[in-house]
Amino acid sequence: MTDTAKLRIGTRGSPLALAQAHEVRDKLANAHPELAEEGAIAVTVITTTGDKILDRALSEIGGKGLFTKEIDDALLGGEIDLAVHSMKDVPTVLPDGMILPTILPREDVRDAFISLKYKSFAEMPAGSVIGSASLRRQAMILNKYPDLKVVTFRGNVQTRLRKLSEEQVDATLLAMAGLNRLGQPDIATAPISEDDMLPAVAQGAIGITIREDDAQCKKWLAALHCETSAIRVAAERAALKALDGSCRTPIAALAEFQDDGSLRLRVSIVRPDGSERLDTERMIAKPDIATAMATGTDAGEELKQRGGPDFISA
Repeated sequence: MTDTAKLRIGTRGSPLALAQAHEVRDKLANAHPELAEEGAIAVTVITTTGDKILDRALSEIGGKGLFTKEIDDALLGGEIDLAVHSMKDVPTVLPDGMILPTILPREDVRDAFISLKYKSFAEMPAGSVIGSASLRRQAMILNKYPDLKVVTFRGNVQTRLRKLSEEQVDATLLAMAGLNRLGQPDIATAPISEDDMLPAVAQGAIGITIREDDAQCKKWLAALHCETSAIRVAAERAALKALDGSCRTPIAALAEFQDDGSLRLRVSIVRPDGSERLDTERMIAKPDIATAMATGTDAGEELKQRGGPDFISA
């Protein structure tokens, strides 16, 4: 952080998080001449709980906010002016005094299959091992391919690729959005169709949080906001909130605009062992933020009722 910075951006320190923060910095500089001056925008790296603990599954070290709490504290404490987040890491309820006014245009929502041996799940023989830190991915794989084995597999892109080359696992999965933002889409052996693996809530979306009373930041960020992406994310996050979703809950959701302007929302919950999956779908003829949230809530409540209180703990 410099003494002359007009705007201080907070972010995690992983290569992907920094790439996202730099994307926001560059977009702001392009949109506002006063932010294009050298040193006008500073990027501050903040280490989160999720970054510190790498030897356990996320589901074992806490629920919501593992990758956001320390950044939230810095924002509310005035150490930074805005925070850049992968939206799939952001809890559905923000701390008091904070708002999320900006969603950037959404990237590719698909998961990426990565293997040095196989081209797809279907090619993998029984007993093959897939490494993933995501309970959603683990559960969906087990649901569709019960003969495969999944193990917890954490670390950034480089760490996971090293483990793959060491044959600790036969395959792993990452988000296509992250690979694209890192300029490394070729790492993916193949993207996985959304029909084969429904993405995480808000996968591929970047969100920006600020203090509620910061009118200047709100004004600067308005040029970066994508309303269609925001509507899609709002529908998915409303479903997640209705399901009381946390990192212990295998939940997937995807809202997509159709050619006629309507919005299709799909939501799924899966037992962690893959033994059962429940799905629902909604169409919104004329979507906006309010209708997207209401529809997402309705879809989430339906699945919660259908699954019952023991579904995710079974």
